[in-house]
Amino acid sequence: MALIKKLLVSQPKPATEKSPYFNIAEKYGVEIDFRPFIRVEPLSAREFRQQRISILDYTAVIFTARTAIDHFFHLSEEMRVSIPESMKYFCMTEAIAVYLQKYIVYRKRKIFYAQTGKPEDLVTLIGKHSKEKYLMPMSDVHKDDLINLLNTKKIHYTTTVMYRTVPNEFGKDEQFNYDMLLFFSPAGIASLMKNFPDFRQNDIKIGCFGPTTAKAALDAGLRLDVEAPTPEAPSMTAALELYFKRETGEKKNGK
Repeated sequence: MALIKKLLVSQPKPATEKSPYFNIAEKYGVEIDFRPFIRVEPLSAREFRQQRISILDYTAVIFTARTAIDHFFHLSEEMRVSIPESMKYFCMTEAIAVYLQKYIVYRKRKIFYAQTGKPEDLVTLIGKHSKEKYLMPMSDVHKDDLINLLNTKKIHYTTTVMYRTVPNEFGKDEQFNYDMLLFFSPAGIASLMKNFPDFRQNDIKIGCFGPTTAKAALDAGLRLDVEAPTPEAPSMTAALELYFKRETGEKKNGK
């Protein structure tokens, strides 16, 4: 049996029981809780107007996440802005593009997406429509990869914050007795330190996905025990599986 008995994954619970997390829980006898350390909340129409951006001044929208789609259309509705059928949509992935069906008639609109889901391919696609005026809704916490590429290609675009990332608060009576914590963003690490300012890692194992999350953990004085992606473990669940294999193997060998 693994030394880790109780594990917290700082993400929403998977929608399907086929998630590798459930296989790991059963295989190694680990209790896994899913509890996001952060949540997304919308900007109000008043807050958005302070950015002095008029949605209808733009001919195309760049979406990097389904969350951005939700907040773009909800904010437009709140401000009673009717999005014209001529608006073009450029999406990071096909899944994000298909999500647009929640708000528009998909087959009647001009929708484009990167075949590979990579920022470079999306920018190449955008570059083929260089005469458009692009608006890119985003969170107050975001990566700059796509922005840097758009700047390199000298694309005419404007970013706008339509939603923000805020810490999820833990209740005073809420138990926090975990042997391992898994994080997926620097904001998650910040939320941990805000919720538990006297947090001491001691024997608690910490796993991080992505170099920026790992850096945030180290900057906060935490010890990294599990890290992904790596050549051997491209996902957090793969890294977790490797960790448990090593741990159980060492115990069998009497180490």
